[in-house]
Amino acid sequence: MELTVSELTKDFGKKRAVDHVSFALTPGVYGLLGPNGAGKTTLMKMMVDLLRPTQGRVLLDGVGIRELGAAYRDKLGYMPQEIGVYKNFSAQRFLCYIAALKGLSARQAEQKTARLLRLVGLQDAAKKKLGGFSGGMLRRVGIAQALLNDPSILILDEPTAGLDPQERIRLRNILSELAENRIVLLSTHIISDMEFIAGQVIMMRAGSILRTGTTAGLLRQMQGKVWLARIPHEALAEAKARYVIGNILQRPDGVELRIVADAPPALPCQPAGPVLEDVFSYYFGGAAL
Repeated sequence: MELTVSELTKDFGKKRAVDHVSFALTPGVYGLLGPNGAGKTTLMKMMVDLLRPTQGRVLLDGVGIRELGAAYRDKLGYMPQEIGVYKNFSAQRFLCYIAALKGLSARQAEQKTARLLRLVGLQDAAKKKLGGFSGGMLRRVGIAQALLNDPSILILDEPTAGLDPQERIRLRNILSELAENRIVLLSTHIISDMEFIAGQVIMMRAGSILRTGTTAGLLRQMQGKVWLARIPHEALAEAKARYVIGNILQRPDGVELRIVADAPPALPCQPAGPVLEDVFSYYFGGAAL
C-alpha cells in the first residue's frame, strides 16, 4: 500500500498555503512537523479529500482518491484539529452515531465502541455526556472515532493536544501498535511525542517540504551543532540576539543556554547530545509551533 502526494498545491485567493508538495507514504508512522502557518492542516485536509487542491493529486496505489471516492473513505480514519461533537450525547452514543455514518451495523458499532473506549481509557466515562468532557478526553474520543472503521490509513491532526503525560504515553503506545499494517500520519505541537512516535519526519515551512528523514537520521545530522553555555544573567539579551536558543534555564549563578549553531558559540560552552527539539530550532529558529 502506498499513499502518494504529487505536486499538491492549495491557494486561498492570493495566498498559497501549500506549494507543490510531493512525498510517498507506506505503512509506518510519519510525523508532520512545522511552525504555525506552515500548511500542515491544509495539507491533511486535502489528503482526506475535505479540500480540493488547486493543483496536484493524492493517489492510493496509483489511483486518485477522488476517483476512488467511497472506496478510499472506507480505508481512511481522520481526526481533525477541531473536534465537533454533540454535547448532549454520551461518548458511547456519539461513537455509535459515527459508526452508523461509516456504515457499520448496530452490532458492529456496539462492539467497536466498547473496545475503542477501553483502548483510549474512557470505558468508565462511556455514559457521560460529552459536554462535561475535558479537552484531553475529547481528543481521545476523536481518536476512537477515527478508528471505528478499522482504517488502513490514519491521519491525525494534533492528536496529543490537551493530553496529560500519562495519556500521551498511552497514545504513543497505541499508535506504535497500529502502525504495523497501517499508514499513520500525524502532526503535533509536542515535539518529544514525535520523537517517540514517528519513524519518519516530514518538515514543512511556508507551505513547502523543507526536509524529510528518519528521526535517527535527523538527529545524526545535528551532531556537533548543539551546545550548552553558561553566562551571567546580564549577558542573556545579547546572547538571544546573536544565537538560536532552544532552551533557557535560570540558575542562581547565571543562565544556562541550549544553543543550536554550526560552530561553537563565542561563549563558555560544551557540546550536547541533540534531541528533536534541536532539529526544530535549527531549521525554524524561534518560530512558534
